[in-house]
Amino acid sequence: MKVIFMGTPDFARSALEAVLKAGHEVVLVVTQPDKPKGRSDKLQISDVKACALEHGLKIFQPEKIRMEENVEFLKSFDADIYVVAAFGQIVSQEILDIPKYGCINIHASLLPKYRGASPIQQAILDGEKVTGITIQQMNIGVDTGDILLQKEYEIAADETGGTLFDRLSQLGAQSIVEALNEIEKGSLTPTAQDESKATKCKKLTKEMGLIDWSEDAVKIERYIRGLNPWPSAYTYLSGKQLKIWKAAVTDCGKTDCGKIVRVDKDSFTVSCGQKALEITEVQIEGKKRMEVSAFLLGNRLTEGDRLGK
Repeated sequence: MKVIFMGTPDFARSALEAVLKAGHEVVLVVTQPDKPKGRSDKLQISDVKACALEHGLKIFQPEKIRMEENVEFLKSFDADIYVVAAFGQIVSQEILDIPKYGCINIHASLLPKYRGASPIQQAILDGEKVTGITIQQMNIGVDTGDILLQKEYEIAADETGGTLFDRLSQLGAQSIVEALNEIEKGSLTPTAQDESKATKCKKLTKEMGLIDWSEDAVKIERYIRGLNPWPSAYTYLSGKQLKIWKAAVTDCGKTDCGKIVRVDKDSFTVSCGQKALEITEVQIEGKKRMEVSAFLLGNRLTEGDRLGK
């Protein structure tokens, strides 16, 4: 099929590569404009643009895809279908109506659960055992279109936001190729989402990572994994930000939340609202992340010290 592909981050790159490998003709790649990054403000291209350049594909980077001249530009390609994956802009009804087979979206959850911007991380934060990929027929709502295909993935006990992102990226790539083949054969039956089971998730913010030690240790441990690598879970030690990269739930006697109750060679344990966390990997402000064994060589911790502002 003739495909227009819309996507921006590395999650979408895997899908674009899979669509090309499957033999579909990608007539245009639409991605977000280059953005300045870091102190130098040097423009950085998206992962999808990098992939498109490698394959010699035509690239379009509109500030607002919904503008009339951009809609007319899309029409000129006479594509059969639009594939959308983490594009980052709202697609208008006028655009949805252009291609013969409409627009289909790769979403990293089992819709209708976790509509919105952070379904991968939210599944871990909520302690879900299973998540997956949904290929949906797009409509004007946010992740509300009919379900075309779903694939499940069992979340590992040590899964992080980063590892789950990678696994669902690959599963999404496999799923979109399967969906395109079935759509071309006319063998997919759209299924309406059950609105009574719909949930939403918000965009991640750095503030979400601040640890509240009065919470249950089980919940905090999920946040440490779910917000890894960004925005990361963090606290404060003697006024400096301390990121917590790895921890395990353990028991301890009842004591003040945020209090260090034990210091060992390879870990230290912090009391929480319920249970405690044995912390084994950290990153103090201005330094690289490291095992606690290395951290303790240059930082003195004693029982009774407190974490937090």
